[in-house]
Amino acid sequence: MFNKISNFFNALLANENNKTSDELSLEISCAVLLCEVMRADSVFTEKEQDELSAILAKQFNLTSQEVEAILEQAFELSENANDFYQFTSKLNQYYSLESRIKIVTLLWQVAYADGELANIEEHIIRKIADLLHLRHSEYIATKIAAKQFHKH
Repeated sequence: MFNKISNFFNALLANENNKTSDELSLEISCAVLLCEVMRADSVFTEKEQDELSAILAKQFNLTSQEVEAILEQAFELSENANDFYQFTSKLNQYYSLESRIKIVTLLWQVAYADGELANIEEHIIRKIADLLHLRHSEYIATKIAAKQFHKH
């Protein structure tokens, strides 16, 4: 009986201690999706990389060293990922619809950063938007918003 109670409290403590890793997971999950869009057309331009770093720094209020560490991990995860579900499910769990819409807008910003939108980039963003449970109208609105952002 004592072991069961002890295990219960240890599990609670472990969950408390994991809260910071959940935050990191959100940042990394978002970074992986951004990396996927950047890697989609097999062309990594400096503009795209700069855009991706700027987005992460602004979105999560990170230092350049934190952005670098997250991107390093995100690229590794991106290269080895079979699908997007593990990343999008994390975002679905913790983010409101409004926040998920903002993330898809950020994906478009990375796609437009090099001045051209490849079909594969659009395809990947569509897939991610579906996994983030965005309606088609919301998906289109994110594309328009990102396009407007890059005209300025």
